[in-house]
Amino acid sequence: MSVARGAGAPLVRALEAIVGTEGLLTAASDLAVYECDGYTIAKNRPEVVVFPTSAEQVAEVVRVCNRFAVPFLPRGAGTSLAGGCLPVGGGVVICLTRMKRILHVNYRDGYAVVEPGVVNAWLTRYTSGQGWHFAPDPSSQGACTIGGNVATNSGGPHTLKYGVTVNHVLGLEIVLADGTLTHVGGPPADLPDYDLCGVLVGSEGTLAIATKIWVRLTRNPPSWRTLLAVFDSVDDATETISAVIAAGIVPAALEMMDQLILQAVEAAFHFGFPLDAGAVLLVEVDGLDAGLDEEAQRIAEIARRHHAREVRLARDEAERQLLWKCRKQAFGAVGRLAPSYCTQDGVVPRTRLPLMLRRIREISQKYQIPVCNVFHAGDGNIHPILLFDERDADQVRRVLDASHEILETCIELGGSVTGEHGIGVEKLDFMSRLFSPADLQMMERLKYAFNPQGRLSPGKMLPSGAACLEQTHPGRRAAL
Repeated sequence: MSVARGAGAPLVRALEAIVGTEGLLTAASDLAVYECDGYTIAKNRPEVVVFPTSAEQVAEVVRVCNRFAVPFLPRGAGTSLAGGCLPVGGGVVICLTRMKRILHVNYRDGYAVVEPGVVNAWLTRYTSGQGWHFAPDPSSQGACTIGGNVATNSGGPHTLKYGVTVNHVLGLEIVLADGTLTHVGGPPADLPDYDLCGVLVGSEGTLAIATKIWVRLTRNPPSWRTLLAVFDSVDDATETISAVIAAGIVPAALEMMDQLILQAVEAAFHFGFPLDAGAVLLVEVDGLDAGLDEEAQRIAEIARRHHAREVRLARDEAERQLLWKCRKQAFGAVGRLAPSYCTQDGVVPRTRLPLMLRRIREISQKYQIPVCNVFHAGDGNIHPILLFDERDADQVRRVLDASHEILETCIELGGSVTGEHGIGVEKLDFMSRLFSPADLQMMERLKYAFNPQGRLSPGKMLPSGAACLEQTHPGRRAAL
């Protein structure tokens, strides 16, 4: 039964009293936009979407949801790729995109205070004139929000050197599951309390809703060198990745794109990629100008020892920016290859990348599902993209089975089933493979401490209760 039977329902009236009629959606055509995130295989329509503009409104909305015993969950831009903002239990989606102010920037102490709806790239654009930036740079940074980055502990190409989102969050203002507004952490270093920021970052909205975020800013590097290494085979490219890190070089970024993804980005952006190449590596080093040429030369020599047929150095800033545009907008370019795609997210030790990529090719052939690869190679974070047509039920089944096998392989090779996209609903069943029953029970106890009624983001992250309906196929219970 719907929790909101049209605009006159008591729940809707109570929510309208908080956000106004312009801050609420109930029409089926509007709600369809919020039935999934970037993981489009699993969908469920919410009953209501609300758009608060302040922390106080978020707290009031949460208290109303509790009064009506309705599930609720926060949502940012919806760019997440594992069903993290899928409204499993229906109910109310609290969309935070209208809370988009950069509230304060302190350059002397190197931090900023932002609302959760601030788009990632906005903060870097705002601070770059003063020589600063926000280091976590997901490929979706032109659309994803910092609140969403906090929820999933997002990474990005340059987090190889600078760290993922949790390394850049100093404090949080949060609304708890009962509607209490409070805060944890803050700008001072080494506060003498439990690291609740570390607990909350990456908790995928299951513990609290962030309404204000204190983030660390990073000084812009004075100089950089950006290289493109071209290989005839994926194996040679992946061997180079391990060799660069083994040589004691930590690039600012080390990315790989295979032949299929090169075809898509070349058609979209016309950079001049060699379409007969098996793979390319995009490598960037940054820091003081003195020594960068030598470091870039060492990387080029390592690539050539591993059979790179060509190593190019970006001639100028314009060429560097075009290279990064190709990499960061690669997922959008994939639309040229298939009507639908499912992006996987796993991690393996860097030395196992050659074997992992070979296994992905075998799985692609086994299920007759094309797979292209573009990923954060420097830290072993892979993103195989499975191409299909979601209108074909048989293709959906094969994509789910192939995805399952890819993630099983990540575990077999000593890795994990997520590096930055989170668990969401897609990977719930893998949690019991990664953690012991005692581990999962402890996580449940932590979740209960923050969210005792279970109304905040139900059915996410932990395979317990009604959320775990099938033990062998991740994401299938939500897709069917």
